[in-house]
Amino acid sequence: MQRTHFLRRTLAGLALSLTMTVSALAMDLDEAKSSGLVGETNMGYIAAVKPSPEVDALVVSINSQRKVYYQEIAAKNDISLQAVEARAGLKAIEKTSPGGYINTGDGWIQK
Repeated sequence: MQRTHFLRRTLAGLALSLTMTVSALAMDLDEAKSSGLVGETNMGYIAAVKPSPEVDALVVSINSQRKVYYQEIAAKNDISLQAVEARAGLKAIEKTSPGGYINTGDGWIQK
């Protein structure tokens, strides 16, 4: 009984930590974008405008999450991953706030 209670508390704590981590990453992404540290690319992923170990780690984390999501969309709609990435890139560039960085394939520009 105590073991089950401990396991439930541990799992609940892990779930809460994961939720807080995902929320923190979203805030970090917004901060990184507004600070000009990262920008959106035409391939649906972010990239470092001003690389650093922290920025690079954020880029890897966000992009890996996006790729999983894009793969799910591609499989669900029976289309290629590349098609989903390209469409997501266009949408992300369109949604980028003024002052944010975008890369359409010709280098970084400030929107």
